[in-house]
Amino acid sequence: MKKRYLVLENNTVFEGKAFGADTERIGELVFATGMCGYIETLTDPSYYGQIVMQTFPLIGNYGIIESDFEGKCCVFGYVVREWCDTPSNYRAQYDLDRFLKKQGVPGISGVDTRLITKMIRDAGVMNAVICDSIPDDLSQVKAYFVKGAVKSVTCSKPSVYPAVGTEKYNVALLDFGAKRNIIRSLCARGCKVTVFSAYTEAQKILGGGFDGVMLSNGPGDPAENVDIINQISKLMGKIPMFGICLGHQLMALAQGAETEKLKYGHRGVNQPAKQVNGTRTYITSQNHGYAVVSETVKNGKVSYINANDGTCEGVDYPELKAFSVQFHPEACSGPLDTSFLFDKFCDLMGGVADAVR
Repeated sequence: MKKRYLVLENNTVFEGKAFGADTERIGELVFATGMCGYIETLTDPSYYGQIVMQTFPLIGNYGIIESDFEGKCCVFGYVVREWCDTPSNYRAQYDLDRFLKKQGVPGISGVDTRLITKMIRDAGVMNAVICDSIPDDLSQVKAYFVKGAVKSVTCSKPSVYPAVGTEKYNVALLDFGAKRNIIRSLCARGCKVTVFSAYTEAQKILGGGFDGVMLSNGPGDPAENVDIINQISKLMGKIPMFGICLGHQLMALAQGAETEKLKYGHRGVNQPAKQVNGTRTYITSQNHGYAVVSETVKNGKVSYINANDGTCEGVDYPELKAFSVQFHPEACSGPLDTSFLFDKFCDLMGGVADAVR
């Protein structure tokens, strides 16, 4: 394999071996700590605009399985310590190298991912470029920032997913980069799910006969989505609502709260979310670089905090019949400890329906 380089914006150069697409790409370098689930990571639209580095040392050992995809591949680059070119799994369809080539994503292996992770944890998330020759000028790398992320990953037209078994609820899902397992989790609970573009107007949802609204995960800076936030503000209080990850942040912004960029974010399957008014701490899957500022939350109350750094992990809006969490209760791959939140959403829709009757 030919040489390839990972060059950080602080001029640090790591030499490795090329795999994946034969191209160069600039992106925001982030690390993910999952011990498995690289397929789901590579197909999570929340990674749009980012070069993803896996901290687990061996990646690709069970191949690529398309039925495990969570969405379209939106990563800008992939960094691993070692990639396996001979996967062993009865479900495997092809290997990681072929997948990256097909998606146009450059990869680099053979670099010290432990050292790079430590650098990011100390200095914070930074930009980088995966390239075949070391550039003399890093001005483009330093100037890069993720923008227009939601617009790049949302669906172009509505699609409908039927409930599994008897249909109990009719849910509108606003797609900011939705993972497929959110849809599966709702359908498994008797929800018919209609997926709409992120830019769908509130009146269309309110006039569509829906029992509730799901706000999905997604990439980028939540505060840049001014038009979407405006529409969410028109929905809140008029229909039951559940937000996950970016949906959680947008819901908070719609109520006048603020968000902030974290030093290096939470990306992995082992983030502890602690109940504010309770005794439980749940191990959760997360993927985000921004967080709601707890002190600015309005018309609601913080329900969970991160046990590591104290950041906001959830907000309840009881008077608005809405709630949200920063983590992923549909985690795939990852812990399913908080999947009960989908039941909470269904109970909320059922309670409102009973009140109407």
